[in-house]
Amino acid sequence: MRPYSAPWWLPGGHLQTIAGALAPAPRIAWRRERWETPDGDFIDLDWAGGGGPLLALFHGLEGSSASPYARAIAAQALALGWRCVVPHFRGCSGELNRLPRAYHSGDSEEIGWVLSALCRKTEKLYACGISLGGNALLKYLGEQADRAVVRKAGSISAPLDLAAAGRSLDAGFSREVYTRIFLRSLKKKTFAKISKNNIPIDPLRLGKARTFWEFDDTVTAPLHGFLGADDYWARSSSGAWLARIRVPTLVLNARNDPFMPASALEAIAQELRDIPSGVTLEFPSTGGHAGFPGRRRWLARRVMEFLSAP
Repeated sequence: MRPYSAPWWLPGGHLQTIAGALAPAPRIAWRRERWETPDGDFIDLDWAGGGGPLLALFHGLEGSSASPYARAIAAQALALGWRCVVPHFRGCSGELNRLPRAYHSGDSEEIGWVLSALCRKTEKLYACGISLGGNALLKYLGEQADRAVVRKAGSISAPLDLAAAGRSLDAGFSREVYTRIFLRSLKKKTFAKISKNNIPIDPLRLGKARTFWEFDDTVTAPLHGFLGADDYWARSSSGAWLARIRVPTLVLNARNDPFMPASALEAIAQELRDIPSGVTLEFPSTGGHAGFPGRRRWLARRVMEFLSAP
């Protein structure tokens, strides 16, 4: 399959990101199932397909099974005779979860619990994570090394260095567009939890949060056991775990991704002098963030080409 290059009429990472998010995607007849978590919460999983290998799709920040990238990849998997499941991170299926905690970029423990349960349903389990879901999946794969329960995996536009991604998103155009949209949704959910669960979050500080660092320092870090935003970003970044991955894994990041600067990708690639033989780093010059628009749904075809190869 030819490497990705953006259409001439979609120049720049911002346009490619936005075009990917707005692109029409196939409708998927999802079937919903609810699982109780070991700590007394719940997650909702959306299923499609009836047989064949099983692909678990872990969505990005505030994403879901309705996200265009999830539907596009699922449609490609179904066309190949696979089954597909989207396990929603807590609070992302349309209903607030019960506990104060929600989900975060380094939530590899949750990924591990879900995959361990799924592997009891099939002998052919594969996984793909997009953006936040990709980061958490890569961290899981690195932590588990040869104990990972999937046969192959893919990561799309993962923020491999969360500090670099945070600095990028908290500045300029990205802050005014992407960060503003994400924080509107995240803050709404958090205020709803404050009113219902009396979680220990300062509503005044939450209301003033205008950057990811401020939100993560106010909400994400204290609710998930981190000392602050900097500690959360350092301990949750997946880049440091790539060298420990032992299952065949595709790591796909565009160099013009507005969420993840090319300099950070280059630094990670240089640090990985001995890249594991099964880890494929693909850093095309164009594509944006989880975009890769045009080219007949290139992203979905590339993911499934990698996962289904012998």
